[in-house]
Amino acid sequence: MTNCESLRRLAVCAALGLMMVAVGPPPCLAQAKRAVNLAAAHGPLPFSDGIRVGNTLYVAGQQGTGSSGKLEAGISGQTRAALENIRRVVTKGGFKMSDVAAVNVYLSDIHDFAAMNKVYTTFFPDPKPTRTTVQVAALVNGAKIEISAIAARK
Repeated sequence: MTNCESLRRLAVCAALGLMMVAVGPPPCLAQAKRAVNLAAAHGPLPFSDGIRVGNTLYVAGQQGTGSSGKLEAGISGQTRAALENIRRVVTKGGFKMSDVAAVNVYLSDIHDFAAMNKVYTTFFPDPKPTRTTVQVAALVNGAKIEISAIAARK
């Protein structure tokens, strides 16, 4: 291949790259989004429990509501229920808890950290996912905890 041919190919590739930046990737390269919802888990609220894009699942914040739809008692009960809800979304999305790569934990009282952590450690195999834990001013419904997650696989 001559230098001239190499430069011509490079120019064509650059032009295609600029076109993709300007108008987005062609439809055949775009990944479809698919909602993963638990049955009436959040009523008429405007969000999905999970969104799967390719080999990644984004799980919305889950509170410690049990099958009755009411918050469980105490931080341990709410942590267990929130993680069970995450497991249900992960499973329904076609993933396993071992596919969870990142978790965000929001506590209304940072003093609940130890009790939350005791329950949390029973839900994830090694290697554990990355995790961020923060205290927030308040959570919807007066919840003590809300947990979100991201799962990924090959």
